[in-house]
Amino acid sequence: MIRIALIDDHAVVRTGYRRLLSAEPDIEVVGEAASADEANALVARSQPDVALVDLSLKGSSGLEAIRGMLARHPRLRILVLSMHDSAGHVTQALKSGAHGYLTKYSEPDAVIDGIRRIAAGKRVFSPEIADVLAGEAIDGDPMLQHLTPREFEVLRMLVQGESANGIATSMHLSPKTVLNYLSLIRQKLDADSDFKLLHFAARHGMVEFGNSLAA
Repeated sequence: MIRIALIDDHAVVRTGYRRLLSAEPDIEVVGEAASADEANALVARSQPDVALVDLSLKGSSGLEAIRGMLARHPRLRILVLSMHDSAGHVTQALKSGAHGYLTKYSEPDAVIDGIRRIAAGKRVFSPEIADVLAGEAIDGDPMLQHLTPREFEVLRMLVQGESANGIATSMHLSPKTVLNYLSLIRQKLDADSDFKLLHFAARHGMVEFGNSLAA
């Protein structure tokens, strides 16, 4: 039996996947979470085999959830299931410890098969994600590779319009630590203004322009 944890901030999405997976004789959903903190507690309590993780969660992102869950349960296998298909999100998810990455456009059968393959120790990528990874290997932006997953997350929240204090609260950091991260990010990206940070973020699919520094 493959024990699954569902990590997504939309209850209707979790309900849909619970119904889908509960129909499979070899899969058991052991719990759900809507935030990184809830995910960490769930994994510590239930010790699932696989976590199905969205990257957009309440508060901190799925990247933080992935790192936190693996710190508590190193043998956990992580399958990302996200709307985000940019090179930045895929690269940072893998750097955070994810073992596979599917988009939410994937067919239900592909998700079920992906869970089984991940549980068996394999890596799984939807075709469009495989193309993204191939393109990144050929002509990816080297500056993106210089960012750690935590720096990527701080940058993502900043360009979505979050203040340093808001980032600190969501990521359980001090405001001073967040400012230090922002200084490192600007150095690594050779960006001396928020406009240049926004330009970099937009190029890597990190910006939703309805709620960003561009607004």
